[in-house]
Amino acid sequence: MRKWFYLFWTTLLIGAFSALVTGITLQSNDQQFSFLGGSAIGYNVLIMLLGGATISVLSQMGFFAYLIIRFIAMGIIRSKWIWDMLQVILVAVAMFDLVYLRQSDESGTWFSYMLLPFLMLVLAILVSLWKVKLTNKNGFIPTLFFMTVVTAIEAVPALRLDTAASTVFMMVPLLASNTWQILILSKVLNTNKEPL
Repeated sequence: MRKWFYLFWTTLLIGAFSALVTGITLQSNDQQFSFLGGSAIGYNVLIMLLGGATISVLSQMGFFAYLIIRFIAMGIIRSKWIWDMLQVILVAVAMFDLVYLRQSDESGTWFSYMLLPFLMLVLAILVSLWKVKLTNKNGFIPTLFFMTVVTAIEAVPALRLDTAASTVFMMVPLLASNTWQILILSKVLNTNKEPL
């Protein structure tokens, strides 16, 4: 329980802090930008912190859901190679869908819709390489899958709004929380051999 509390509260703080920094940055670049129609500075700061905390809880739900699905899938699919290839295919499908499904009208160019998946993929590769340094080479594909596919699923509420500000405000704390959880897992479990 102590380990879970540590993971929960540190992820909550990272999500809240990254949302606050992101929200203040967005607001300083666009004076019209406010959260839930609030105009008072203190109100906006509180809403940003609560929003980031909520996003971090969503991130934690996705993380534990992935761990459970992975455990079940590894029991059903006995071959590690098949499971890894299935994850790679799902990464490719998720990256394609982030472009194709969001580009439903002529309001934006293909390039503008390709930017988010590209940045997510670059960050996912960097985090996966870091995970390999912390654990072993078996951690690369599961980390890549988690940082792309699971993050894309968790980000659906912001992606449906299709506005740059809402996407940035949700994606930054979400990616920060997911990165923290996936990298700290081996330390929390006191092992460097686990594949995540």
